Amino acid sequence: MDALTHDPRFAAMTFVVIDFEGLTPAGRPAGPIEVAALALRTLDGRLVEIGRFEELMRPPADVPVTSRDVQLKGITQRMLTSAAPAAEVMAQLDARLTSPPYRLVAHHASTEAGIIARQAEHCPVLAATPLLDTLRLAKAVVTGLGSYGLDSLLSHYGIPKPAGRHRAMPDVEVTAQVLTRLLDDGCAGGRWSTLLELDVAAGLQPTRPPAAPDADADAVQGALF
Repeated sequence: MDALTHDPRFAAMTFVVIDFEGLTPAGRPAGPIEVAALALRTLDGRLVEIGRFEELMRPPADVPVTSRDVQLKGITQRMLTSAAPAAEVMAQLDARLTSPPYRLVAHHASTEAGIIARQAEHCPVLAATPLLDTLRLAKAVVTGLGSYGLDSLLSHYGIPKPAGRHRAMPDVEVTAQVLTRLLDDGCAGGRWSTLLELDVAAGLQPTRPPAAPDADADAVQGALF
């Protein structure tokens, strides 16, 4: 990752790895019941964690947690009874994003993109933040895999599958590890050495360089995203 960390735009960026667990009732889009986010920033030539966020979200009253949901995710109806609704939780997460610039990161990011878009009224900063898909990055640098799902990439990189797989924070933590390995592989293979090249590989439209971060923003970076 050495080449990337020498790019000023990459070094100024905070990467927020995000994952939702959701319910998908028949005929309706996925609705979130859990979110986790892990913020990473370049320090001494590597990405390090500078903050995290994790909350359950109460679904609408007419959206039950099924036995299959409990089996797959380990989240029960009782766990969600006292949780805040999605609108409130998404606003709380959005309020953490006070020190731009940012890139969101998710695996198979269409799910996260859809949930964020439907909650955009409550999380305008998140909704306006470019989203990098580690699945797309993996296809750019890892060849020969039959599947590019998260479990396949964990196996490819020798990253242990977490005990809480399909809970938001464990999935975010291993996605962050996969991201780091993909960035290393892309640099080693000459696929990218700048944030712009990384964005292009992820299918993002080029943007103007951000303003240099000020000292005050850096001072609060450890407490906020």
